Amino acid sequence: MLADTHIRRLLNQLNTVIVGKKPQVSDCVACLLAGGHLLIEDVPGVGKTTLAHALSRSFGLEFARVQFTADLMPSDLVGVSVYERGREGFVFHPGPVFAQVLLADEINRASPKTQSALLEAMEEKQVTVEGETRALPDPFFVIATQNPHDQLGTYALPESQLDRFHMRISLGYPDRAAERELLQGVDRRHMVDQLVPVLTPESLAQLQEQVATVHTAEPVLDYLQDLVAATRSGRWFAQGLSPRAALAVVRAAKAQAFLSGRDYVAPDDIAAILPQTTAHRMVPVADAARGAVEQVRAMLEAVPLP
Repeated sequence: MLADTHIRRLLNQLNTVIVGKKPQVSDCVACLLAGGHLLIEDVPGVGKTTLAHALSRSFGLEFARVQFTADLMPSDLVGVSVYERGREGFVFHPGPVFAQVLLADEINRASPKTQSALLEAMEEKQVTVEGETRALPDPFFVIATQNPHDQLGTYALPESQLDRFHMRISLGYPDRAAERELLQGVDRRHMVDQLVPVLTPESLAQLQEQVATVHTAEPVLDYLQDLVAATRSGRWFAQGLSPRAALAVVRAAKAQAFLSGRDYVAPDDIAAILPQTTAHRMVPVADAARGAVEQVRAMLEAVPLP
């Protein structure tokens, strides 16, 4: 009952800030409940950064924001050791990556060298600085926003880094009614400043433990493996999903089921979450006329449900 109350309050609060995007907001919450990192990709001005701010505030976690630019250095993220005369030695000054939620704003405007500084943090939840490994806080989430690759001053994220993002979503333009509400309402940045935490780190950990116990029956796993096999067949994608990607789908589907108030995963949960969890990890075959998301959806229609 407590979990239902937390989830309902969390979703209601987020949907008051990001209007007309309930499916995308639900996907974001599912991603974080599954313990994954989130990539929000879209054109400027549709609410990517606002959504990231609202998520971090609502989850009640320590937050840091970094604006990625072409001159951002890896040490600007992870920190640096500085010699202090009074201590007669070098003292490590941690960077913003040591927050519980790191907002990497416009991540693809930084150089590949700086982007790669996040790889160890996202996968191992630790960073190695000057030969010393330092643990990051628990929980640790990266919420990154990126602009379309055809915009000036952007660098494509390498495949290895894209694979570390549990989910990628796109907000898109609001419909007419939602846009009218935005035009007539309070500035969304002011609304974010007024948000109060709905969860504590302790209650978030409890919810994540409950998500992990959601049951996945054998026929549902058969369906997932059929989909994974389809991605590796060469018909749809140049390279198929890895076992790590398949595990990410399972965790996201469990979170999706949990948000729907169920303690078991249904095939519809797999189908609903598959484009968001897999499209950014794969490249459509050369003769495909569709993008990766549309290709995943076409594949879903071709693979029979159990």
